[in-house]
Amino acid sequence: MSRKILARLFIAAGICVAGWLIYRTLSQHSFHEIAGSIMRIPARNLFVGIGFVFLSYFCLTLFDTLAIRYVGRKLAYPQIAIASFTSLSIGHNVGGAALSSGAVRYRFYSRWGLSAEEVAKVILFCGVTVGLGLVALAGLCFLIVPSGAARLTGFSTTGAFLLGTACIAAAAGYVLLAYFLRGSVRIFRWTFEMPSVGIAALQVVVGVANFLCVSAALHQLLSAFEEVSFIDTAMAYVGAGVTAIVSHVPGGIGVLEATIAFLLGSSASLGALIAFRAIYFFLPLPLGLISLSVAEFVARRDEEKSLVSKAKS
Repeated sequence: MSRKILARLFIAAGICVAGWLIYRTLSQHSFHEIAGSIMRIPARNLFVGIGFVFLSYFCLTLFDTLAIRYVGRKLAYPQIAIASFTSLSIGHNVGGAALSSGAVRYRFYSRWGLSAEEVAKVILFCGVTVGLGLVALAGLCFLIVPSGAARLTGFSTTGAFLLGTACIAAAAGYVLLAYFLRGSVRIFRWTFEMPSVGIAALQVVVGVANFLCVSAALHQLLSAFEEVSFIDTAMAYVGAGVTAIVSHVPGGIGVLEATIAFLLGSSASLGALIAFRAIYFFLPLPLGLISLSVAEFVARRDEEKSLVSKAKS
């Protein structure tokens, strides 16, 4: 079976899984419960939250933009943005980002001339940027409000401060490695190099910016039900994000909400968490599926035209 057929089957399976996950999640709550919870959120909070979601996905397009620059390719930003948004809007829901969003990325970038090795580097680069963003934001939160971090995590204030220092040191250490480390690492038949120090620093910046936007969206929804600080919300989301990644549960369904509810206690309203999943995960998904469907249709049409042209010649 050819690679193209396997890729198309994988994408079709991913779309089916995404639809099933949406059904499974929403079926746990009655329609009146979901609608009632969301209706309790003031329109201003809801729309500001959606605005931060769009900003987050914009930051994610910058992950790919830096990755394309890292592998030494030049693509127009609109191309990168479409590939990034389509892959991540689906990958966030299906889970297994390296496989789900990675397969979609491969479909786009391979058409635009990137080799399998270069696409693998893009996927790895974006994964590292996610990790840097989580680590650096956790460090900032722990250092800015160590007492709040201690309350949420169970550490002592000193322990929270030291952990925050270690997180910032790890992010800074990555940038320093990019400055001092030269050469490449070979894994199987592929080679990987450290990015330039400028790209490494931007990875940390856009990684943190992305998770700040996600935390801001969640904070807007939570604050509609009960007073909760932005720092507490950001720390809870970082903890939930790490737990969801470790758990490998598709889309972090249940894990994300349970972790946030555990860390924030009574401040985490069910309505806010349902609304957050709706606007951050489910709202972009149909747009991503439409984008993927259109891209596949255009690619197939172009292939057929090319075959007809070759046959005539």
